[in-house]
Parts: sequence; structure tokens; C-alpha cells
Amino acid sequence: MNHLSSRKVPVLVAALLALLVPLALSGPAVADPGAGGQGPQTWTVLAGNESPDQAIQSMAFLPTDVYVDAGDTVTWQANSAEPHTVTFLPPGAPLMAFNPGDPTQLFPIGGSTYDGASYYNSGILTNVSDSGFPAVASYSLQFPTAGDFTYYCLVHGAMMKGTVHVAAAGTPYPYTQNDYNRQSRQQAQGILLDGRMLWNATAAQADSHHVYVGADDGVAMVMRYIQPTVRIHVGETVTFINSGMAAPHTVTFGTEPVNFYAPVGDPAAFAGGDLNSGLMLPGSTFTVTFTRAGTFSYICALHDYMGMVGTVVVG
Repeated sequence: MNHLSSRKVPVLVAALLALLVPLALSGPAVADPGAGGQGPQTWTVLAGNESPDQAIQSMAFLPTDVYVDAGDTVTWQANSAEPHTVTFLPPGAPLMAFNPGDPTQLFPIGGSTYDGASYYNSGILTNVSDSGFPAVASYSLQFPTAGDFTYYCLVHGAMMKGTVHVAAAGTPYPYTQNDYNRQSRQQAQGILLDGRMLWNATAAQADSHHVYVGADDGVAMVMRYIQPTVRIHVGETVTFINSGMAAPHTVTFGTEPVNFYAPVGDPAAFAGGDLNSGLMLPGSTFTVTFTRAGTFSYICALHDYMGMVGTVVVG
């Protein structure tokens, strides 16, 4: 069995296709500041994007770069079921790994005016209420001073970042909000096409004994088990593979534990009941040997609300 050796699908091809096949971006309508109005403006950036069935999620802020003037406000709107954060780090501070037990990552930190030097965090942004996280729908910051300020999604690390470019007050805007909306539609379509190609490429590697636990390539995320229903015989194994670059998952049979980040049960001899992989980070595998006939359902405890579920049928 050759594991998926190349996770990079042709992103540039997808982006070019997006330019030829414009598609409406799923997300709220956005007003159009920057078309010549005076005084401070408010700009909108979308945090994430998704396919209608939530199976494909984007790892991007839309647009990635926004150009504003000192005194303007940027509002980030949750635009996907997949959780994201908007996080500005102090200058020189390292990007930390996502820790769902850290309240400074889960909840808003900092005021509503960015000082350019402190830790500011939106808390979890998601457009659903059943993600398991304390979610907020939007996050706004005013930028009083000029500079280039890069921010990250703590959940997805360095692969998901954006920059707010702040010019002096009164500087003519290079783009309007409508320009950003058009750019975002093209970028979102490219990501969805990338996700579908990634899904197909990963599916070609799966079989009855190898299930891929989602897939991601730093651009798109497939929030599905790939080969979700498999049929094997008693005594055989199924290896669950997280071949991605950023997204964690779980493989959870039976009752979902309160702490689904920790392993539960013995995967070497599973006859039913409770079994949990713990948090499967990118590059990890989880092998289960089935010692009894039956039908065993499992979920990703992080993404089951999106439809990430599967079944092993043992005969």
C-alpha cells in the first residue's frame, strides 16, 4: 500500500479555472466602503469558506490581504463550520500550536483597537452552533496606526494567515470592498476545486484496509473519511491515515469521551464498545484489529457535525 506521497494537487490550475468559472461565494453580502467616502471605513474579511455540504473547507482568509487607512476597522465574519481564529501575535513571538484547553486561544483577548504590539485573539469563529467550541460570529479591530500587520488562524497555523496593510489616514484606497468581494469569489472557487481534486487523489490510495482520515494540502480540507465504509473479515485490520498537513482528526467508536484528545481502549483487539484514537495529528496513523463480526460505526469527534462519520463491517 502506497500512502499518499504527494499531497500537493495543482492549486495553480484550480485558481486559473476559477478565473474562467466564477461562482458565488458562500457567505454574507458585504457593503462597499472605499469607493470614495470620507472618514474611517469598515472593511469585511471572510474567515474560511466551504462547499454547500460542508465536506470541503478552505484554509484561507478571503481576501488574504486587505489595504486600509489608519482609523479604519476590519471585521472578520465566520464563513464556515470549520473553526478558525484571527490572532495577532506580539512582534517576535512564535506561533503556538493550537491548544483547545487554553482559554486565551478559545476566547477573545485584547480590546477593540489594535496597538500593534500585544496579543489579540478573536476566539473561535464558526458559523454553526454545534461545533463544540464557544463560537462567535464576527470579530472587529480598529487600526489606528500605519504598518503591515500579519495575523494567523491558531487552529491551522502558518498555513492560514492574512495581512492588514494600514496606510496613513487619507491615503487613497487601492481597492474597494466590491473589488475584494470579486477577488474572494475567485479565490474561494479555486480552493473548492483544489479540494475536489485532493479528494479524488486521496480516494485513489484508499482500500478496504486503509481509510484516510480526511485530507488537507495547506489550501483545502476534505472533512470526510475517504473510503468511509469498508468490509473486512474477523481478525483483519484497518489502518486510519491522516496524510494531511494541518488538520487534526480522531477515529472514535462507541461513546464519545469527554476528553476525546486522549486515547481510549485497545486497538489491537477491538470487539466493540468504546475506542478512541486520541488526537490524530497530520502524519499519524491508527490501526485497529477487529476480533468480532459486526457493524461498527465511528466518527471524528472534532468534525462529526459536518458529516465526518464512517462504518466498518466485519464478516
